[in-house]
Order: sequence, then C-alpha cells, then structure tokens
Amino acid sequence: MRLYDITKPLLFSLPAETAHGGVHALLRAVDGTAIADAMARRYTVADDRLAVDAFGHTFDNPVGVAAGFDKNATVPSALAALGFGFAEVGGVTAEPQTGNARPRMFRLREDEGIVNRMGLNNDGAAVVGERLAAADPPFPVGVNIAKTEHVDTAGAPADYRETYERVAAGGDFFVVNVSCPNSEGFEELQNRDAMAAILGELQDAGAAPLLVKLSPDLPAPAVEDALDLVTELGLDGVVATNTTTDRPEGLRSPNASERGGLSGKPIERRATEMVRFVAERVDVPVVGVGGVFTAEDAYRKIRAGASLVQLYTGLVYRGPGIAREINEGLLDLLERDGFDGVADAVGADL
Repeated sequence: MRLYDITKPLLFSLPAETAHGGVHALLRAVDGTAIADAMARRYTVADDRLAVDAFGHTFDNPVGVAAGFDKNATVPSALAALGFGFAEVGGVTAEPQTGNARPRMFRLREDEGIVNRMGLNNDGAAVVGERLAAADPPFPVGVNIAKTEHVDTAGAPADYRETYERVAAGGDFFVVNVSCPNSEGFEELQNRDAMAAILGELQDAGAAPLLVKLSPDLPAPAVEDALDLVTELGLDGVVATNTTTDRPEGLRSPNASERGGLSGKPIERRATEMVRFVAERVDVPVVGVGGVFTAEDAYRKIRAGASLVQLYTGLVYRGPGIAREINEGLLDLLERDGFDGVADAVGADL
C-alpha cells in the first residue's frame, strides 16, 4: 500500500481547503532540504522521450501542475521534486484579494471531482512577483494572470498589464485568464473585442510567451472567435480548459449541487474534446487540462493535440506519485504505439 493510501483518509476528513493548506505547509517545510532531494529521486522519471519543446522552453516531461494549486508561487521547486515537468502559478491579480467566503472548495468523492468558488484569492502581483524573482525552480514556470475583481471591462487591459509587469521577471510563460467562473466580471472579457484589447495591451508591454486560457462553457462560435485572435495576434499557445459551471448527468456526490467551477474526472471527456477542437484550428502548442488522473488520460489529450497536460484534482485524489505514474505509463504507451517520443504522438488522432 502506498503511503498516500494511508494518509488520504486523514486528509479527506478535513475540509478541502484546510487539507490543501496543510499539504502546502508540508511542501514548504521540505523545500530545499534533503527530503526534497529524496523526493526528486523517487518521483522523477528521466527519459528523453518525454521531453517537449514549447513556447521557447524545453520541458523534461509533459505533465504539469495547473493554476490554482500554487496560487502564490510558494512551492514551485517542491512540485519539481514531485516529478512534474512544469507548473503554472496563480491566478494572480494586480491587488491582493481574499476571495469568496468559506466554505468555497468541495470534494465530489464519489465522482473524483472538485467544485470550487475560491474567487481568485491571492497575495497580489507585487508579492508573487518578488517571490518568483527570488526563486530558481528547475523547470519552466507559467504565471496565470487574471483581472482584479473590482476592475470593470474598460479598465481590464491596464489591470492585466500591471499584473504582468510585476510578475514578468519570474515567469517563463504567461497565461491570460479571461475564463474564471468564480469571480465577478469575467463573462464580459470573453467577447472578441474585450479579449483583443487585453491581449494587445499585454503584447505592447512585451508579454511573451503569451497564452490564453479558454472556458469549456463557451459556445463554439465564441471559441472560434478567440482562436482567430490567437492566430491574428500571433499568440504562443492555448490552455484548454478552465473549470465548468455545467454539471454532467450522473454525478453522485451531494456536493455536485454546490455553486462553482467543476474539475476532475467528470470533465475529462469534455476537456479532451475541447483540446481536439482547439488543436484542429490553431498551429500553436495546446496545453490540455481537465480530468487527467492516469497516463491514459494524458495520452488521450496528447493524441488529441495537446503538447503538454496539466492536472490539479488528480493530485488531490491520487497523491504525490501521480506525475511519476503518468510519465512511466506514457513511456509504455509510446512504445506500444511505435512513437519515438511525446512530440511524435501529439495530434496523432487528428
């Protein structure tokens, strides 16, 4: 039995956000110690076949941690020690935010999902930027940039720019979040004109590599508008997708009725379909997010067009060995299908 199988019932006996805070405290405590070195030896899968080149960076493996897990950039190096190939920190806003009232995170145990309505709680761009600039994680770190809640649509471009300028020194790539379902005012940002104004302002500030994160709840014409902008503005990539406010049929957990964004296993198929939709329409790398728990989950997104994948909920349910398990499984799947590496499998089903 894995250690996490023993500790998971204890963690799951705590409120979800309390358990999350405890895990962060533990990761901060071991960061930079001999324990972290031992973790890296245990969890890292070193194999050139897993390497991916994207956004001007080389990723040792395609499995990353999604935005939301390390909102304030306090544990990126510890996540590297868990065998991940990259992490996306944030969402970060120009000003510190406390987010929504607790409770605001709910496990759907029977469905292996999570509903959250955190509301972009974070320490603010100045603090996160200083933290990132002082850190030296051994893998690429993306920064998820979001709108400060009280800022209206007209003021959004300047607000995003302020956030970017404060975190620019410590990020390796930057993800424009216009699709958060748990904070006020984001719906208006997903129309073409508003998105173009934000992206143009960030490009004027020198933001690069620059990606945009899309919602799975957008209708197809709105997604196509956003992807047209990706091509027209020469963006560097697309993250697909954010959490969903929809509730698929068949959910068994009573927490499914909680308001907020749903992540995890219940959205795996929908997220993979979104990856395919995006990859068929753009010629830039796609980061696939949503329901990645196993190597097979990651491989489906890769074959659907994702160069990289991210997870968060899978880490909650499967524990610290998830990156190693996925990477080892990917090597088996690549060998089974005759691919020399992950890059050769990207888009194989398109």
